[in-house]
Amino acid sequence: MQSQNSKLKTELKYRAYKYSIAIIEFLDSLPKDVSTTVITNQLLRSATSIGANVVEAKGASSKRDFTNFFNHALKSANESLYWLGLLRDAKKINDSRLQYLLNETKELANILGSSILTLKGKR
Repeated sequence: MQSQNSKLKTELKYRAYKYSIAIIEFLDSLPKDVSTTVITNQLLRSATSIGANVVEAKGASSKRDFTNFFNHALKSANESLYWLGLLRDAKKINDSRLQYLLNETKELANILGSSILTLKGKR
């Protein structure tokens, strides 16, 4: 039987993967003007990095290393929030998917932040 902690890690990995797919589909639908292209390139890197770092954490050699990967994932989530907000506020897109992605990014960041606090024994 899988432990609760292991289930949560698997769920986070799956959720981050689904989020990456949603980001890719969203970005592929955006206009291809110069500023949007630059922003979407940055967003693609930061958003897909969240899941990549969660997956990398599984192979961590220590608790500190594991925590470090989660810290990188959290930083990527925060950067993704910035790029998504910029797309919204520059009025580059008016799409309901943008709000979903903003909410999902915030939720992933909250999960990662909470996990980091737990790993550091501050919770």
